[in-house]
Amino acid sequence: MADPYSTLGVARGASEADIKKAYRKLAKELHPDRNKDNPKAAERFSQVTSAYDLLTDKDKRARFDRGEIDADGNPTSPFGAGFGGARGGGGAGGFRSQGFEPDGVDMSDIFEGLFGGRGGGGGFASGFGRRQPPPKGANTAYRLRVPFVDAAALAPQRITLADGKTIDLKLPAGVEDGTQMRLSGKGEEGPGGAGDAIITIEVTPHRFFTRDGDDVRLDLPVTLGEAVKGGPVKVPTVEKAVMLTIPAGSSSGKVLRLKGKGFHKKGGGRGDQLVTLMVDVPADDAALKAFVENWDGGGNPRAAMGV
Repeated sequence: MADPYSTLGVARGASEADIKKAYRKLAKELHPDRNKDNPKAAERFSQVTSAYDLLTDKDKRARFDRGEIDADGNPTSPFGAGFGGARGGGGAGGFRSQGFEPDGVDMSDIFEGLFGGRGGGGGFASGFGRRQPPPKGANTAYRLRVPFVDAAALAPQRITLADGKTIDLKLPAGVEDGTQMRLSGKGEEGPGGAGDAIITIEVTPHRFFTRDGDDVRLDLPVTLGEAVKGGPVKVPTVEKAVMLTIPAGSSSGKVLRLKGKGFHKKGGGRGDQLVTLMVDVPADDAALKAFVENWDGGGNPRAAMGV
């Protein structure tokens, strides 16, 4: 795989937010659902996903930046291009060219401690000639649409993989639009085993709930009588309806809180549901009009504005 920074089009010192922003843009452009007739886009999407996985793993990113692993996460050669800059494939000739005189010296003894002795691998030669494990198959990318209320309540989601198998997916706390989940060994088969399934979550909008961090917001219509007199009213939440007590004399815009009715937090606990009261005044109510015409109360609610 190419350099992950180049794959995502970000600088080496890019912040995690910049990396996430770049990934979302590319994932949206290259997603297989939008490029069904372009196999190269699917391949590119897989590369972008792998680059994102590496750069958002702090440990792997640090090891890659230090040259300890390559872009595929595999360990690099412990001495780069050769021990001490030797050329010509190593061996006695290579060391002699750098001023070493190996004649009469058992090189396997020298490197025995470095490479775990001679047993089973030939000592010195085995240290440099050790084969990398066979590569795994490619990762397979999926996009899973999750209803808003299911994401908030962490309801299990059923997904059918490319091999036809169906599994129930447990959503993680803190799930949001763009969250990625990895299913080990559920990708394409390869010489070293199957790759992984990378599932990108898309939380679908709700018709009256909205998200605010870990909280859920709801505009709740109430009648004029409910606002004036107060009392309990039934309110929908992401899991089930509950009773909420409205204080007497409430106006439109008043916010009431239902604790623990929001999204599950990454660190534990849940957000709240914030309910904004919206007083619904009927457009044509003769009794209400007659009452207002004979009512001299109310004062001037705009006095604080100087009007």
